[in-house]
Amino acid sequence: MSSSPRANAPVAKRKAVTLSTLAAKKALGEPIAMVTAYDYPSAQVAEEAGVDVVLVGDSGAMTVLGYPSTVPVTLDELLMLAAATRRGLTTPFLVGDLPFGSYEVSDEQAITTAQRFVKEAGCDAVKLERGGTSVARARAIIGAGIPVMGHVGLTPQTATSLGGYRSQGRTAERGLDVMHDALALQEAGCFAVVFEAIPSPLTDLIMPRMQVPVIGIGAGPATDGQVLVFHDLLGIYDGHAARFVKRYASVRDQMVAGVTAYTEDVRARRYPEAEHGYTMAPDEVERLQGMLAEQTGEPFTGGFSL
Repeated sequence: MSSSPRANAPVAKRKAVTLSTLAAKKALGEPIAMVTAYDYPSAQVAEEAGVDVVLVGDSGAMTVLGYPSTVPVTLDELLMLAAATRRGLTTPFLVGDLPFGSYEVSDEQAITTAQRFVKEAGCDAVKLERGGTSVARARAIIGAGIPVMGHVGLTPQTATSLGGYRSQGRTAERGLDVMHDALALQEAGCFAVVFEAIPSPLTDLIMPRMQVPVIGIGAGPATDGQVLVFHDLLGIYDGHAARFVKRYASVRDQMVAGVTAYTEDVRARRYPEAEHGYTMAPDEVERLQGMLAEQTGEPFTGGFSL
């Protein structure tokens, strides 16, 4: 029985995703798949899964570092996570999230922070939240030669001022604010903008005005792409899951089951078994026992059992 030519054909190597790739996808109507990742193993998974964009999000503050929100995470902590993620990626476009307090003070601070993500962590671009003064910061970073992804709607770094982790733009006035923020970031030169937790009808109204790719998370199906947090979509994180999260696996359950089985085997002395150990030649065991006998002065009786 002969196999098909397709089955024997070598797998084509994917080309690295670039800004041009993302712009072309928008122009052609090809959806953009984006996920967060925070370390080498999750980056490898994203690579093999064929995603287009990987974001080292400040959400890693909660999913990886155990903080109660994204606010406490430091620049150095996110740079460490971004550098580890970079080492696991070849193809996806890598974006680093600027943490709270690392870009708001001045254009100079914003540029310096963005430069560290590119130089020290190997990111292709950075992301910042909100419109308003963030538009000026985005423009400054872009002027320094670093691509910027914007983020409007629910912006977790300032969730308290927005009334908590809830959908934004649900009134006409607030919807207009979200639209103005998105258009301002686009005008500033952002290569893409994330829409988070905004009503689908609002997305539908804004999209015809957007010339750059829009990545949605809880913003409906009309965006150019979607992003989910790695730990949410795989069911690793045990915290609250937002309405827009779809669980594609229950990895945490499997992890707990595996570690529980290991713990039970250790306590019942079922692990390790013979195949998990290393052997030693019988004559070497006897020689060793003889050497120990000489050192301790104890008589060597031989016949050491293996």
